[in-house]
Amino acid sequence: MRTFNINKLTIGGDNPLIIIAGPCQIESQSHAEEMVESIKQITDDLGVGFIYKSSFDKANRSSISTKRGVGIEEGLDILNAVKHEYGVPTLTDIHESYQAQLVADAGVDVIQIPAFLCRQTDLLLAAGQTGCAINVKKGQFLAPHDMKNVAEKIASTGNERIMLCERGYTHGYNNLVVDMRSLPIMARTGYPVVFDATHSVQAPGGLGTKSGGDREMVPYLARAAVATGSVDAVFIETHEDPDSAPSDGPNMVPLGELKNLIEQLKFLHSNVRKFN
Repeated sequence: MRTFNINKLTIGGDNPLIIIAGPCQIESQSHAEEMVESIKQITDDLGVGFIYKSSFDKANRSSISTKRGVGIEEGLDILNAVKHEYGVPTLTDIHESYQAQLVADAGVDVIQIPAFLCRQTDLLLAAGQTGCAINVKKGQFLAPHDMKNVAEKIASTGNERIMLCERGYTHGYNNLVVDMRSLPIMARTGYPVVFDATHSVQAPGGLGTKSGGDREMVPYLARAAVATGSVDAVFIETHEDPDSAPSDGPNMVPLGELKNLIEQLKFLHSNVRKFN
């Protein structure tokens, strides 16, 4: 199993579970600061590694009328500010090849490739060439063993700081299902595996002009994923008031419930690894 550092954290192998958490999209600097401070307090109390996640642009929206975010310039300034103020690594998505180097130059630690774009060769190569850690989400249309080919595209740049992320399969219309077999299958590549617990309960386009979701199912899927013994990090979008969030509210975990969930995941991760 490959291991590598993300800032002061080490992911993969027998290393402790890492939590990737934050609101779906960047709303403002003050909101980002409040979220980082709150999540960091939780993870510090529990002794869990934390990467802050938030997106400057949600380009894969259901409708032209839904909010996309603050944009790349303001978004990167905000991520850089909270990274240095709170000493946490940061993660954000890119959607275009030219964005990769801009994000890396702004000091973002992890570049995320959205599931819809996981086979876009030029995007993967541009991300890999930055040298940043890459979290690439498995497309809703891919079998888990197909992710080996995705990883090989990134690794061809000489960058093997790759994480493979499960976020559910399209099953019928406006529905996603997680096949837990995908986690050990992707782990066989040797790359660290991430489970996206909140997008896995999303109903893409389920509300007509925006996505729905079922946040009550997040703890069940997150615990099941960690219990496979194949997960190195869990991705959880969270918000202090998900029902008022500009995107993905139905599948985000309320901030007030986050500590209890992470505590359970830490317990499961540390114990299930004893059986491997």
